[in-house]
Amino acid sequence: MEDFKNIFVLGIGLIGGSMARDLKRVLPESTLYGIDSSENHLSEAVGLGVIDHSSRFEALSQADLVILSIPVDQANLFLPPVLDAISEHALVIDVGSTKGSVCDAVRNHPKRANFLAAHPIAGTEFSGPTAAIEYLFKDKTMILCEVEDTDTELLKKAMQLFEVLEMRIRYMNPHSHDKHIAYVSHLSHISSFMLGKTVIEKEKNEKDIFDMAGSGFASTVRLAKSNPATWTPIFKENKANVLESLTEYITNLTHFKNVLEADDYEEVYNEMENTNHIKSILKGLS
Repeated sequence: MEDFKNIFVLGIGLIGGSMARDLKRVLPESTLYGIDSSENHLSEAVGLGVIDHSSRFEALSQADLVILSIPVDQANLFLPPVLDAISEHALVIDVGSTKGSVCDAVRNHPKRANFLAAHPIAGTEFSGPTAAIEYLFKDKTMILCEVEDTDTELLKKAMQLFEVLEMRIRYMNPHSHDKHIAYVSHLSHISSFMLGKTVIEKEKNEKDIFDMAGSGFASTVRLAKSNPATWTPIFKENKANVLESLTEYITNLTHFKNVLEADDYEEVYNEMENTNHIKSILKGLS
């Protein structure tokens, strides 16, 4: 881990910026460089101390560690040239929320062993360098995929880094990961966006919404504040799994609507009671 002297973060948003903040904290001797398509993001990140310097793609040959934190549909395109650009000893970690397509994109790359597919289960509804939070990853789960294809020594260094960041490690097949994350994350965002859309369309007077909204509504639509530029590529890359989860969700909504229309309040009660055990499943989840 002490070999990570020059660290490059591609994509200085919430996740990339938060990772940069934590890496500066746990690796104080390292130098953090940022690469981003937005010059404003780079200027903000340097001004906020999220990174030490802005940089360019051409400088990746100097990198010891590269964190790839860009929209998931771009990661598939950028990862191969990133691997082409790095030295033989460097490690590239992709931290996007879909893993199947990005793993497939470099399956036969000559430097596949320099790549680690990862997904930190952490975040907020905010975006950009100003959203970067120190300790965002503390006590959070880091899902790792296809670790058997990553160089043993580089994987060891990455595991040491995740340990210092106080993250829990979980191993998954990339395509299984994408299927499961569609239910517990991607579907949640769609539900939040569509609930917000439904209320906005129904309540044309915004004052009525704010006067009547309680903490339940606020917490349910919190994710609707998320950046569409981040989430549209996620839905695109994980389309098949998202559609499957949406179909099941719509089936459940339709059933609830039907039993309510039929005045079957015993079934209404049962539907909610049968779901109440989620309290024990999510107990202690931060």
